[in-house]
Amino acid sequence: MCMLSFQGILGLLLPRNYSSSANEATFEISNPYKVHNLDETPNTSVTVTREDALKYYKDMMIVRRMEAAAGNLYKEKVIRGFCHLYSGQEAICIGMEAAITKSDAVITSYRAHGWTYVRGATVRAVIAELMGRRTGVSKGKGGSMHMYAENFYGGNGIVGAQVPLGAGIALAQKYTGSSNICIALYGDGAANQGQIFEAFNISKLWDLPIIYVCENNGYGMGTSVERASASTEYYKRGDYIPGLWVDAMDVLAVREATRWAAEYCRSGKGPLIMECATYRYSGHSMSDPGTSYRTRDEVQQVRQKRDPITSLRERILSSGLSEPEEIKQIDKEARKHVDEAVEKARSDPELGLDALCLDVYKNIPPGYEVRGCDPFSYTQLSK
Repeated sequence: MCMLSFQGILGLLLPRNYSSSANEATFEISNPYKVHNLDETPNTSVTVTREDALKYYKDMMIVRRMEAAAGNLYKEKVIRGFCHLYSGQEAICIGMEAAITKSDAVITSYRAHGWTYVRGATVRAVIAELMGRRTGVSKGKGGSMHMYAENFYGGNGIVGAQVPLGAGIALAQKYTGSSNICIALYGDGAANQGQIFEAFNISKLWDLPIIYVCENNGYGMGTSVERASASTEYYKRGDYIPGLWVDAMDVLAVREATRWAAEYCRSGKGPLIMECATYRYSGHSMSDPGTSYRTRDEVQQVRQKRDPITSLRERILSSGLSEPEEIKQIDKEARKHVDEAVEKARSDPELGLDALCLDVYKNIPPGYEVRGCDPFSYTQLSK
């Protein structure tokens, strides 16, 4: 009888598309990159350390829990106004943030909660902003769509408007001789905006250090990409700008693609377009149930087969980077972290009337906030 060693048995049980050592594992990207006008591609073999893998997993869990909490608070009417959730798309913000520096710039659309968190804001500050509390990242004045952090320029409410703004940020970086890049994200629903193509044009003319990222989650505001776009290959939309397609339900593929794209832009080769193929579990916003234009079965199938958090968890466990009990502890800690942040945010004070006319201008003496007028009596103040 042939006797197999423990390592031999393990080799039969584990997938063939990775190798592992005590503190790191190497995986093959399951869905190959697609390219447009590029001679090279990112590595299809990705190595991740145990520390990084667990960090990516925990951060994705925190963003998922934070968005679930936001959804519940909106249903309780504690959060008012607009609210666009990122559930299902966590691998994009986590993977990209892992591949850039804190001095690089990011600007995105109104689906911004996850990005605000990874750029340095606390969960409490994000939730408090949604509730209109003083402790929010924008002092409670921005809400869901207008959140900011260091080198994070929002959270922008106008569809597609962040793209030319991103081009401006990249122009400033090049003008000042910085080695930093800008990442400007937009959704597939914004991809047909004229201002986006204007930004593409000037970026290529000036070889700006910017990655344009189309977060293609399959649907715009109640409309599938096939019904809205004559061409759904968004990574080719730049024509004269090279493009890269990546499976954005795989956080490691996103990280590797972004690392490669960032180096491409830093080297002075100009702009790049990246299409991140992803999926959002919720509707376009909280006012959209998300089931009138797609089936519940479709959403459930993605959750079961393509979920970015579940996929990373399976890789971590199958490669021996962690044990089930440690993963359960991370899940527990993420849940506790978000729950405690929500409770603190609930008790934080709301803005008073005295804040109504503040922050209109920068560095203005008290009493001169709105064109030299008292904000309540509207009488001219003496200087």
